[in-house]
Amino acid sequence: MKRIIVLVLISFSTFTKGFAQELYVFTEPASNMPTKSIGVRITNEGMFNNPDFVSRTIPEVMFGFNKNLMMHAQAFLSDMDGKYRLEGGSLYAKYRFLSLDEAQSHFRAAAFGRVSTSKRPTYTHDINLEGDNSGIQGGLIFTQLLHKLALSSTLGYAHAFENLDRQQAGMPQPRNMFSYSLSSGYLVLPVVYKDYKQPNFNVYLELLGKTDPGSGQSYLDIAPALQMIINSTTRIDLGYRFQAAGNMEGRYTKNMYLLRAEFNFFNVLK
Repeated sequence: MKRIIVLVLISFSTFTKGFAQELYVFTEPASNMPTKSIGVRITNEGMFNNPDFVSRTIPEVMFGFNKNLMMHAQAFLSDMDGKYRLEGGSLYAKYRFLSLDEAQSHFRAAAFGRVSTSKRPTYTHDINLEGDNSGIQGGLIFTQLLHKLALSSTLGYAHAFENLDRQQAGMPQPRNMFSYSLSSGYLVLPVVYKDYKQPNFNVYLELLGKTDPGSGQSYLDIAPALQMIINSTTRIDLGYRFQAAGNMEGRYTKNMYLLRAEFNFFNVLK
């Protein structure tokens, strides 16, 4: 049993050594988590756009079924409507359909889909399927690793479900949204890799944008972030996003910090 655990950790240490800088904070890479693994996350988001500070907590479970397919299940809780309550949930799936590997570099391409439900009333032109809206989303992710630098781009399209009971009179009622991102990650530490117990320290800079094709409103956020990976199993993220350009009104994520802890368990799925 001890030998099996060591082999699993060595296997995952190879994963983190090669792909740590692809574990983006605000977006997903085209690469997947290790086969037969389970990850547990807890994320806290704090938003400063309203007169009062509001926050959202997102517990999440992730499943790595094989090298090409993984799934996330999320729940959303916040105090954004007065009292802390359960808002809804989401299922996210990602399928990697292309892998091109070379020495110290690779290229990945994946397709993703999401379905979400939320009981929040709609107030803004933005469509956010991680807590604020019910709807579906699909898109593509392309990720390129170049030694210690990883670059990734995401293109997505979301459709919000109509729900007259939650839509406020006179408030925006967006139906469709294009999303796009460009993410970069750089592995700072370790300078020389020795074993899986070495902490990994990564820095990120992500550009996050959306466009409402109905109204023509759009925005572009800049999101720097830091990340620590401990013993190849525990991950800590800290990031902040702020708007660099745009005219989309009433956004909740315009000025938002993100704090996340993630714990991974390997070779547990059959």
